[in-house]
Amino acid sequence: MSWEHEVDEIGKRRALARAQGGDEGIERQHSYGKLTVRERIDEILDPGSFSEHGRMAGSAFLDDDGEVESFVPMNYVVGLGKIDGRRVAIGGEDFTLKGGSPNASGIRKSIYAEHLAVDLRVPLLRFLEGGGGSVGSGDDDPRKPKTVGTPVYEPHRFRIIADAMGVVPVVSAAVGPVAGFPAGRLVASHFTVMTRETSQIMVAGPAVVQRALGRELSKDELGGAHIHAKSGLVDQVADDEADAFARMRRFLSYLPSNVWEHAVRIECDDPLDRMDESLLKAVPRNRRRAFRVQGIVDSVVDDGSFFPLAEGYGKSLLIGLARINGQSVGITANDCRFVAGAMTMEAAQKMRRLIELCDTFHLPVVNFVDEPGFMIGPDAQANGTIRYGMAAVAAAAQAATPWASVQIHKNFGVASAAHYGPDTYVLNWPSAQSGPLPIEGGVAVAFGRQIAKAEDPEAMRAELEERFAASRKPYPKAESFAVHELIDPRETRPMLCEWVDWIQPKLKALNGPTRFAIRP
Repeated sequence: MSWEHEVDEIGKRRALARAQGGDEGIERQHSYGKLTVRERIDEILDPGSFSEHGRMAGSAFLDDDGEVESFVPMNYVVGLGKIDGRRVAIGGEDFTLKGGSPNASGIRKSIYAEHLAVDLRVPLLRFLEGGGGSVGSGDDDPRKPKTVGTPVYEPHRFRIIADAMGVVPVVSAAVGPVAGFPAGRLVASHFTVMTRETSQIMVAGPAVVQRALGRELSKDELGGAHIHAKSGLVDQVADDEADAFARMRRFLSYLPSNVWEHAVRIECDDPLDRMDESLLKAVPRNRRRAFRVQGIVDSVVDDGSFFPLAEGYGKSLLIGLARINGQSVGITANDCRFVAGAMTMEAAQKMRRLIELCDTFHLPVVNFVDEPGFMIGPDAQANGTIRYGMAAVAAAAQAATPWASVQIHKNFGVASAAHYGPDTYVLNWPSAQSGPLPIEGGVAVAFGRQIAKAEDPEAMRAELEERFAASRKPYPKAESFAVHELIDPRETRPMLCEWVDWIQPKLKALNGPTRFAIRP
């Protein structure tokens, strides 16, 4: 006697589980301009590489003969696949069922995704679309005793989410409305992206907001892309789902699979001795003139390799990933077009996050320093800027990964310490200025009384500022060996490419989790 009947039932239930919300639910999803979770998984992974876990998970309702009368699939899909030949764990809510709000087995599968990635030491990709839960189906028998709450012996539900961030790359995409627990999961990632037209991210949706606050707001008004491009909640906004998938794949290309491995150093076809002529004039001699720092970054890193993060948030600091001599590196660069490049609360948070990302995954950090100091004024005080700034300074001071800092312009105050880790390789451009205060601030403090008493205070202020500026020369620090080299700006790429070769033994010695892993 064989097990043919049971095997047939396995096939039947697998087919029912793959049906998702049925033709009607799938058609509705497509009518919103969105893919289903299975289509998303197929699109982002290498063709044919997906191996689903829990292929028949769901709720089977049986008739009196024990045959399947109806079947509700688990509305979370999870498994393993490959991206560019590298194994990844991947999962996402199925919005064609209950609007993505997880049923009981769906919650189990979603939690399993983090465990799968951590246990196998592979990157985790999440597609998020849905709410955090629902009140109930409405058809439960009220007389039936219920088991409620979480067992007292169960591990903390969020521990595995935090643990994952310390050991494997976590990449999440908002590809529809995301609220509640899924929104929390989204931000507990190393890279987040949302689609411009079809996604929103909210702590709670419009109905809850209207009930609690008496305000009628749409999903877009609460958490559309126009809000989160500036809020810092997501790293990038994609035009559509295909664009989001490409950005997720590209981010992963800079990182290792886990903290026990190292980022793959690729073959570099950009000349290592390339000296971009534009760098000689990149920083204006007029110190009050702003310039575009990303042009400097692009001229130094491997051609086309710069991948910016959180561009619309904390604009006075540009951060991202890039490659130099084929080596993945983190990049920070003050952007003087915004509040003179000062460290605001938002910029400080970006700085700390970039440092912790690089330290967690043992990526070298390269800084292009034009730091005038912490942002000042009543708004900065109200925001607690110096607390966030000191968190960035502390992250830099305790970093273990190699650092290089190129002083291209200003380098003032305590905030400048966030641009230097232990044993930083320091290169100075002739345009570099450093000290406890910028010239303008130093003159205001030291000569405030004289200026106030002058017949023409502004003329006297300008005269003093220009006199001190003219007396500053670029040579003393190099002559005192207070920096490694004073260089022609055009030499920046060749010297950093050489530095990348030098630090390879140090990088190889870095292994495993850091003392202070990145957190949301």
